[in-house]
Amino acid sequence: MEKLETASTGQVIREEVVILTDLLDETVQHLAGQKVFDQIQHLTQLSKDKQYQLLEKEIATISTEDMEVIARYFAILPLLINISEDVDLAYEVNYQNNMSKDYLGKLSTTIEQVSQNPEALSVLQNVTVVPVLTAHPTQVQRKTMLGLTKNIHVLLRRYRDVRMGLLNKDKWMDDLRRQIDLMMQSDIIREKKLKVKNEITNVTEYYQTSLIPAITTLTTEYQRLATEKGLPLNAPKPITMGMWIGGDRDGNPFVTAETLRLSAETQAEVILSYYLGKIAELYEAFALSVGLVGTSDGVKTLAEQSSDTSIYREKELYRKAFHYITEKLTNTKRYLTENQDLSPRYDKASDFKADLITIKQSLLENKGENLIKGDLAELLEAVRIFGFYLASIDLRQDSSIQEACVAELLKAANIEADYSALSEQDKVALLLTELKDDPRLLSATHVEKSELLEKELAIYQAARELKDKLGEEVIKQHIISHTENVSDMLELAIMLKEVGLVDTERARVQIVPLFETIEDLDRASETMTEYLALDLVKNWISSQNGYQEIMLGYSDSNKDGGYLSSGWTLYKAQNELTKIGQDNGVKITFFHGRGGTVGRGGGPSYDAITSQPFGTIKDRIRLTEQGEVIGNKYGNKDAAYYNLEMLVSATLGRMVTNQIVDSTKIDGYRADMDKIVADSNRIYRDLVFGNPHFYDYFMTASPIKEVSSLNIGSRPAARKTITEISGLRAIPWVFSWSQNRIMFPGWYGVGSSFKHFIDQDKSNLAKLQEMYQNWPFFKSLLSNVDMVLSKSNMNIAFRYAQMCEDQAVRDVFNVILDEWQLTKNIILQIEQHDDLLEELPNLKASLDYRLPYFNVLNYIQIELINRLRAGKLSDKEEKLVHITINGIATGLRNSG
Repeated sequence: MEKLETASTGQVIREEVVILTDLLDETVQHLAGQKVFDQIQHLTQLSKDKQYQLLEKEIATISTEDMEVIARYFAILPLLINISEDVDLAYEVNYQNNMSKDYLGKLSTTIEQVSQNPEALSVLQNVTVVPVLTAHPTQVQRKTMLGLTKNIHVLLRRYRDVRMGLLNKDKWMDDLRRQIDLMMQSDIIREKKLKVKNEITNVTEYYQTSLIPAITTLTTEYQRLATEKGLPLNAPKPITMGMWIGGDRDGNPFVTAETLRLSAETQAEVILSYYLGKIAELYEAFALSVGLVGTSDGVKTLAEQSSDTSIYREKELYRKAFHYITEKLTNTKRYLTENQDLSPRYDKASDFKADLITIKQSLLENKGENLIKGDLAELLEAVRIFGFYLASIDLRQDSSIQEACVAELLKAANIEADYSALSEQDKVALLLTELKDDPRLLSATHVEKSELLEKELAIYQAARELKDKLGEEVIKQHIISHTENVSDMLELAIMLKEVGLVDTERARVQIVPLFETIEDLDRASETMTEYLALDLVKNWISSQNGYQEIMLGYSDSNKDGGYLSSGWTLYKAQNELTKIGQDNGVKITFFHGRGGTVGRGGGPSYDAITSQPFGTIKDRIRLTEQGEVIGNKYGNKDAAYYNLEMLVSATLGRMVTNQIVDSTKIDGYRADMDKIVADSNRIYRDLVFGNPHFYDYFMTASPIKEVSSLNIGSRPAARKTITEISGLRAIPWVFSWSQNRIMFPGWYGVGSSFKHFIDQDKSNLAKLQEMYQNWPFFKSLLSNVDMVLSKSNMNIAFRYAQMCEDQAVRDVFNVILDEWQLTKNIILQIEQHDDLLEELPNLKASLDYRLPYFNVLNYIQIELINRLRAGKLSDKEEKLVHITINGIATGLRNSG
């Protein structure tokens, strides 16, 4: 949650934190006894006093048995603080909205700004922001804990009424105490690894309670505000949702045709259940009698088809109509989720919407316009936005897998015996020939297929069937991980052709390249220039209304080249690719593969969007939302509304406002950035890939092995056995650096490269300060470094380094420490600040609340890892390390 100043309610948070801490203390004292409770209080005080050596010695004396209760305490308290802050945010959003006060990202302010633009109507009509929920789960809490979190959230929302005497305080305290008791006595983390179907179920739960109502409310408000400005819109969709879970099989062998169907069917069940619930409410409410109000012929026709023959409904035609709609909708749900072909049912969502419009028109014709507001209006909006599919599911696979499949198909069809050995030019020529001229299916041969090819073809076939059944929107894109050249995209086209999703004129699924390493991003312009020049591709793009999506990988580019190199290369690539699109008459749109943490492209979403290169956001933008970020942003309706509102406002603002200094200065900035970034990339790679001891340092001085064994998702931690940094997935890489509090991917190489630039010419410091003040991209880049440094703790990181037995390996920490201190000093000089987080007082206050608690957890984690690696913990006791991992991630909030 971001950038809503809450000074007016800071006192309430302080009171709530005291109450929550006292109740947790009571629970622990009751459950574990005075001795353990006294230990907890002692550890807390040592941490607050920064007596870390004494803290470490004290922890070393604690028995493993007592450690479990103590670890749970320090893992749960930061979670309780998080809930209090989330409640405060929701309260403040509602208050400032209802009192017509302004805040960053407020929709009414943004639409006022947009309305001044000559293209305002087109901008507002066409903008679409798509958060895509993904299965990269650094959210390590169990579903049970998430449920308890929601219950405590509801109770804290009532605290202001308690303060005013409107609710009984003793009763409220008892209810809150009970939830905290349950939390302390329930398993925090999963003992079994998640399956893909669990991930699907977990993430779709956010829709019913928060996302659907938030999106429909936001869309209604969006249209109302535009109309007020004289800009009537025709069915805009400022927010739609995307989904990776069930279709993203890159590195995840557990994603199959079955999981793809399950994902689509689960989503259909969620949205149809929502519709049925709304219809039930309308049925109860609309007891309108024909003796008192007129009805249209359309409503009469619906009522006549109803199987409700009760004598008590003879005059209640609206109820009979809703009864018939319920019957059709129930049969539709059974057809889409269970394949039961029952009648009557709806063939498509537009037919359902047509029945609702029939009722709406009848009300309008009979002075019932006030009855349209509320549930009926919300339902109509939801049907228009979500259809019967809820969210578009992306498919994703690694380019090497597609190449292997195509090579097998070509060999089986006696077309090319060794496709992979061909040059890039020959590959493209061969693939184009197959796509243009040959109607036959390569997979139609009787040659036995490999398990991999069978699995891939089954997924594409399932995609075809789902699109035919649920509509084109259910699957719109296929992303190619590690796209390096044109053949990678044409190989996917071959696979899509096998099931009829691509032909010479039309692509029913858009081919989306994902450029993720520094090298691939640098070559992206060349690759896309060649691709867009192909006549076949022009036809496909034409069938997609002139759009070509490109996905940008933040995580892997960061791991590959460091923070500055990743950020700048992504920025330049967007500018270059946008221009190539313009030269080819194509609207290039970007899908930003951002994680929760800065090292994976995270940080405040508003700043991330408003700092994009001007002109690169045409009218749509997609971005991933993952891990604990999903719960933080969309865990309740108020938070969901606020975060979605900010996404839309940021996107609109960036489309109409060029917030940079004049073009001559920006050109100079770019030339300087090229030099700085090249230096930063060298510094980063010298350590990560050039230092022979770095790999051993990371594997020993971080909990990467323990993170990899944690049941946080269905996907393996690496695409192969971890023997080098390049083989490790970006998520556990970043997650582990946050656990040992170095936060390495979010800042390393920044300080030295800026210092070298300043040392070349003393006036360069003033130039960097000017860039920070005037260039949104640069300010966002440095502000994220500032935030990451504030969450790091090099005293704690030093203790992790002591787990390395070899002195040469331990010395890697000294290199990192020197760069950390230099980076902090340089960043503060450029920002012209005295301390970190100077512009984010709320975040600074938040960290002040929680740091003493999860600092203790770090020392507990170090002790437990030492015991584990020494063979002093049983397999069952290893979960204690996992509890500390959960607690530290909870305290940091954007850990993965």
